[in-house]
Amino acid sequence: MASKMYAICTLPGDGIGPEIMAEGKKVLAAIGARHDVEFRCQDQLIGGAAIDATTARGQKPTALPEATLQAAQAADAVLLSAVGGPKWTNTEAGAARPEQGLLAIRKGLGLYLNLRPVRMYDALRAASPLKPELLEGVDLLIVRELTGGLYFGKHEREWGVEGAGVGGTRGEHACDTMDYSEYEVERVVRWAFEAAARRRGRLCSVDKANVLETSRMWREVAHRIGEEFPTVEACDMYVDNASMQLVANPGQFDVIVTENTFGDILSDEASMLTGSLGMLASASLGSGTALYEPSHGSAPDIAGKGIANPLAQILSVELMLRYSFQMDEAANELAAAVQRTLDEGWRTVDIADDSTPADHVLGTAAMGDKVVEFLG
Repeated sequence: MASKMYAICTLPGDGIGPEIMAEGKKVLAAIGARHDVEFRCQDQLIGGAAIDATTARGQKPTALPEATLQAAQAADAVLLSAVGGPKWTNTEAGAARPEQGLLAIRKGLGLYLNLRPVRMYDALRAASPLKPELLEGVDLLIVRELTGGLYFGKHEREWGVEGAGVGGTRGEHACDTMDYSEYEVERVVRWAFEAAARRRGRLCSVDKANVLETSRMWREVAHRIGEEFPTVEACDMYVDNASMQLVANPGQFDVIVTENTFGDILSDEASMLTGSLGMLASASLGSGTALYEPSHGSAPDIAGKGIANPLAQILSVELMLRYSFQMDEAANELAAAVQRTLDEGWRTVDIADDSTPADHVLGTAAMGDKVVEFLG
């Protein structure tokens, strides 16, 4: 019997989710064997799979069943793969959509910040759309507020509003509210400053303070907290400039902290520095059970083909080892195994190029096997 046991709520979700989750579990089993730890995984439904299951049972369709939330709350960590797909595209008001499961579980677990590390692997420089010289020293962390802003504000739509139609006729009017409280900003900004103090001592707070009142408050809070961290070099940057700087000079950034919507957009942009969303993991932290997931979507176009890149899922396991289980040694071993896999030229199709030998282009399961091999 292992000396320790951790319960993990695993959420395979939709599309390629079950395929890459299998590789995450494979890596966990190998690490558990090496470190005398049992990782007990229990699958639960989320996203489109949950909508289908609840519909089939004659229940009200939901992307997050109550059983899933309860299992997540009781677990030591949550490992998620991906949700969504064209099958569940429905823009009608009140319709169940897979992405609602993500928002709901974050809220249910009290997860108020998201971490997305963006590190440049030298072996993958050719896969990036940027010139290689722009990628020197790229190693940044995006800290995104997760439970406020536009995504959680009021969403309203009215029909028959005078003057809202074409030519001033009666028409449709829609409104989304960006809503923040001071404490929501403070807890995320403080975490980001603490992270910057442990890293290279630079923090960039991204806002739109020349237009938005929420951003003006955000900036004021960031300046106040910054006074508590004299060793951290802090700056402010408008989100439009930040989006440009991420591709013009990404090496200037260490820690970026920003609100929910801006963080959603900037983190996806930053992901392309590495050449593929299939390489980026994320962690969502807060007052409850932490959740770890790849930054990419469900890729329904390649689901079932066995060619999806599992490395973002595997690197999500690395983050879980660090933040939930304090297993830094195991996390370092896993990071090194991924590094060696790439350095020795092994690729999935999304990160392969013309110089990659055909026998070094691996499928999903074979890539997971290679990482496990280099753990030994």
